[in-house]
Amino acid sequence: MKALPILGVALALLLPSAYAEELQVTLDGLQHDKGQVAVAVYSSAKSFRKEDQAFAAQKAKAEQGAVTLVFENVPPGRYAVLAYHDENDNGEMDRRFGMIPTEGYGLSNNPKVMGPPSFEDSAFEVPAGEPTRVTLEMRY
Repeated sequence: MKALPILGVALALLLPSAYAEELQVTLDGLQHDKGQVAVAVYSSAKSFRKEDQAFAAQKAKAEQGAVTLVFENVPPGRYAVLAYHDENDNGEMDRRFGMIPTEGYGLSNNPKVMGPPSFEDSAFEVPAGEPTRVTLEMRY
């Protein structure tokens, strides 16, 4: 009977990918290397676009062309990614009239948006057992 708990622990150590995966997010089409890029991963429609409720978030120095950020330990499930190019490095996405982005931005699945983007249009699956790669086409 004591072998059963030990076997369970051994299996859990051998199979970490069943519980968490790697998510690689590439931002393509960055116009220049000024400022930084901010990427947020959301796990629900309720939290989508609320930066303080993101499942995970990262920032990196902008580079003209493309930048890839890697998120570790992402459980299998449904996610959406929102990114922006903080060109003036002020820590927020600048908008005209409070609505229209004046800095580059991108969404997973690259949906066409007229108005606020939705979680459903940007959602994708992170499956168990393999890394997931998504590419966001930056729009300016």
